[in-house]
Amino acid sequence: MGSFLSFGETSKRIAEADSVVVIGLGRFGAAVALELMASGTEVLGIDADEDRVQELNGRLTQVVRADATKEEVLRQLAVHEFDRAIIAISGDLKVSILAASLLLQLDGPVVWAKATDDQHGRILEQLGVQHVIYPEHDMGRRVAHLLRGAAKDYLEVDEGFAIVKVSPPAELDGVPLGQTRLRERRGVTIAARKAVGGEWKPADAETILRQDDTVLVFGPTRKVEAFAQLR
Repeated sequence: MGSFLSFGETSKRIAEADSVVVIGLGRFGAAVALELMASGTEVLGIDADEDRVQELNGRLTQVVRADATKEEVLRQLAVHEFDRAIIAISGDLKVSILAASLLLQLDGPVVWAKATDDQHGRILEQLGVQHVIYPEHDMGRRVAHLLRGAAKDYLEVDEGFAIVKVSPPAELDGVPLGQTRLRERRGVTIAARKAVGGEWKPADAETILRQDDTVLVFGPTRKVEAFAQLR
């Protein structure tokens, strides 16, 4: 697969572009890497497993079988020259923590790291990882909120505050938003509207909704969930 020198030269070229290092190419890491590629971001993928590397060969800008717990390897791959890196390692807390520690010591990329549980997340935060993410936890919360109501999609912006995608209730059908006193009565705000077969458009006081529209509603979590239950 070539020498680390050639890998390093390629990595430096990638680092000069809009690029991200993804360490750990399991299901989560591979999904992140491929989505980044689809959005036009160049990706250096690193994993110790040859099968994972071969599976993604040709699908990422560069993919390398390497040990991300060795500082000399990370330097040879020019990881310190990237702006962003995500540690997506699953199943081995020791490797995840060591890789995070090394990345932070390199004082290069802004580090994102996947945490498998709260204890893992606390350790990553104590190390100084700037962004700790909990994919399973966050997805579980999202699905739970979707199950509770008629929302078509749900995004928790922060604890206690959310955006939902939902069909508007009958009480709003045919009435300009400015006349509904929605924020006063329901404690939520409609930010955008999409008619059937149409495109998303910002909502304002003159916007008139229909029940077969789809809207984006934001506000306190309990209130947007209550709004999503309306018919």
